[in-house]
Amino acid sequence: MQFSVENAKPDQLQSACLVAGVFAGGKLTAAAQTIDKASHGYLSKLIKGGALEGRSGQTLLLFQVPGIAAERLLLVGLGMEKDFKLPTYRKAMHQTVRALNDNGVKQATSTLSLLAVRDTDAYQRARHAVEVAEEANYRFDRCKGKKDNHKPTLLKLALLVASREELRAAERGLRDGIAIAAGVSLAKDLGNLPPNICTPSYLANEARKFGKGGKLKVTVLEEAQMEKLGMGALLAVSRGSRQPAKLIIMEYRGGAKNAKPQVLVGKGITFDSGGISIKPSAAMDEMKFDMCGAACVFGALKAVMQLGLKINLVGVVPSSENLPDGNAVKPADIVKTMSGQTVEILNTDAEGRLILCDALTYAQRFKPAAIVDMATLTGACVIALGNVVSGLFGNDDSLVKELWNAGEKSADRAWQLPLYDDYQDGLKSNFADFANVAGREGGAITAACYLSRFTKDMRWAHLDIAGTAWKNGAEKGATGRPVPLLVQYLLECT
Repeated sequence: MQFSVENAKPDQLQSACLVAGVFAGGKLTAAAQTIDKASHGYLSKLIKGGALEGRSGQTLLLFQVPGIAAERLLLVGLGMEKDFKLPTYRKAMHQTVRALNDNGVKQATSTLSLLAVRDTDAYQRARHAVEVAEEANYRFDRCKGKKDNHKPTLLKLALLVASREELRAAERGLRDGIAIAAGVSLAKDLGNLPPNICTPSYLANEARKFGKGGKLKVTVLEEAQMEKLGMGALLAVSRGSRQPAKLIIMEYRGGAKNAKPQVLVGKGITFDSGGISIKPSAAMDEMKFDMCGAACVFGALKAVMQLGLKINLVGVVPSSENLPDGNAVKPADIVKTMSGQTVEILNTDAEGRLILCDALTYAQRFKPAAIVDMATLTGACVIALGNVVSGLFGNDDSLVKELWNAGEKSADRAWQLPLYDDYQDGLKSNFADFANVAGREGGAITAACYLSRFTKDMRWAHLDIAGTAWKNGAEKGATGRPVPLLVQYLLECT
């Protein structure tokens, strides 16, 4: 989709469709009032007649509204004015794009970007409008023999701003929003691919393609190289699969030569059966999404490269399948990690932390400013936080706060959970340095405690995205989260 910003009067705009908002109770926004005045009260009469109440999610498409230059006018319900914040603004934009597509509109101009959204400015309103519009337009039909006949029609969207100063800020918002949306779409595409296509080797090849053009240095470690490095935990997971494990390293150098890089580590289990500790068959197809952490590393790198951010950034993706066969790792097996610590594998379905721990140890060779890992790690995090926010852990309060703030600004929210030493007791083992799982209680926390044992000398944070990385049901598919949070964090690192 093409985006632009304009500084003009709503009633004078030449547009295929103009978009204006109405708050609950039929209260017209300032832009809608301008249109109402130009049309000699046409909108007021409609609202008084009950055509639109202004409830969130309502839309009404009007043709040939008198007194305005636009061909059509789309009225969008905004809900209660006192509750109009960033999440409701994004919801209104999403409903707008859906309604425009449903009515075959190819070009539109939105006045919603003029609204006073609490704790936002013109930059943020423009950026979020772009992100939401691209999300509403996203389709995944690569694997369909018959392509989707309901492709979005909206090709151009202009956003109105109130002044020349806001115009410049909104243009920056467009630039950042377009890059973030591209990163989110890439992460969705990778996550939505079936596991017979998106294997560890496929991810490695995608990284190599990514590296063409000189912006990115890509290194792929094979199993023999990982064995020499002592990555016994990562290699244990791939033993039951015919697909060899890969460790993918992508280095972007946009900052000063000697500046410490930010490192993103993403769990890349391209299919998780649970291994010998096999999962129930219901919804096992969704375990193709167990590589969404890896997909978001790709997505964040894409956005950073598109923006040309002046930072150094390294993406590390440990990738494997977790399947059962005669050679698969078994409960009670003990493996030695790259760090030299030994782990008793009590549950083979707690494999994500096994591949991550060796990747976290490897990541420290870059002497990073901080390491942030993201993983669809625990069902316990879904129970604790649902599908609204990601779990956030860390060993550095300032880093955790930076990521939390980035989540709030990007509307890709996270919530901090404790990482107290008391929880470490559950990982005790009589036979190894520690086990890979504790009891059922506080499962997301004890998983993070396990990872913390490999990052003691680093600024480190962990995002458990098991509840936010994909949707199920009728809207089944990858969400691309937490790419917006990560890019916001990286923007503030520049």
